[in-house]
Amino acid sequence: MKHVQLVIAVAAAAVVAGCANPSRSRDLANPKVAPVVTAQQVCSSCHGMTGVSVSPNFPNLAAQTPMYLAVQLRDFRSHGRSDPAGFEYMWGLSRKLTDEQIEGLADYYAHQAPARATTKGDPARIAVGERIFHEGVPGKNVPACMSCHGDRGQGNGQFPRLAGQHADYVVKQLVVFQRTNQRPTAAMMKIVAHELSGPEIENVAAYLQALQ
Repeated sequence: MKHVQLVIAVAAAAVVAGCANPSRSRDLANPKVAPVVTAQQVCSSCHGMTGVSVSPNFPNLAAQTPMYLAVQLRDFRSHGRSDPAGFEYMWGLSRKLTDEQIEGLADYYAHQAPARATTKGDPARIAVGERIFHEGVPGKNVPACMSCHGDRGQGNGQFPRLAGQHADYVVKQLVVFQRTNQRPTAAMMKIVAHELSGPEIENVAAYLQALQ
């Protein structure tokens, strides 16, 4: 019994020590914790150590534009972004982050090496997606995606990097833009996505996932 109590006491002490040590703390309410520590000890559970997520349920954050990341974290913090896949995880995690912590996290991910495609995908679908990305869909007045997101999907300021993003995640977000008002700060995308068909969305997503 004494041995068990000793083990529990040691474990509890280790937890307390970890919380008190900003170099390895998971305390999101402590602004003294360095962004790299928060990214690697908290955010990595979903987004990977360097912002390259394994699961397509979670977006790649590596090499993302810092302005875009900061806006998204603030939207989660204020509950301005309410798409289910986001608020289920991010509302609680972001609620105590300071502006400085948000800027630090955005800067950390912006400086990570971008994700590389792990699958080549369907060449025919990718080719159609590439055409939509570069030319839009003129018959529906859908503009070229590259006009905001860059000719290689690299992103630009408030417009996110899309190159190498999980196709499933891209599809999910385009449907959110198309059918809901759950991402109000991206109202422009609701207009852009409105006329896209299901296959067109899937083709663009396939192209972006394969884009290096």
